[in-house]
Amino acid sequence: MRRQIRVVAAMIEEEGRYLITQRRPKASLPLLWEFPGGRVEGGESDQQALVRELDEEMAIDVVVEEIEVSVDHSYPDYDIEFRVYRARRVGGEIQHLGVHDHRWVLPHELDQYDFPGVDERSVAMLIEKDA
Repeated sequence: MRRQIRVVAAMIEEEGRYLITQRRPKASLPLLWEFPGGRVEGGESDQQALVRELDEEMAIDVVVEEIEVSVDHSYPDYDIEFRVYRARRVGGEIQHLGVHDHRWVLPHELDQYDFPGVDERSVAMLIEKDA
């Protein structure tokens, strides 16, 4: 049986720009860009996982709002259930605790960054939605 992983990400917008983070050099899919987030642990809701991950990775506090995109994606060794939620930063200054770097980018600039396969699909869907 293939491994199923549920991953959540936050679409955080401030002043018309979206927060994206860069994966660490030694992480899987190294140095690719993504909306910040991570895996949902057993017993957690998507919202709880997102709040925990953003605190652990960047020391920011967020309020999770509505779901924007839901994508299922298959990698060679596992399947991902990927959910992107709108979120609002309500506290904390971004620190690079679990990420390599971060950027605030305009929607039309997103295609200038290399994203993992599942993120590319969700970014394309979001760009279409916001157009």
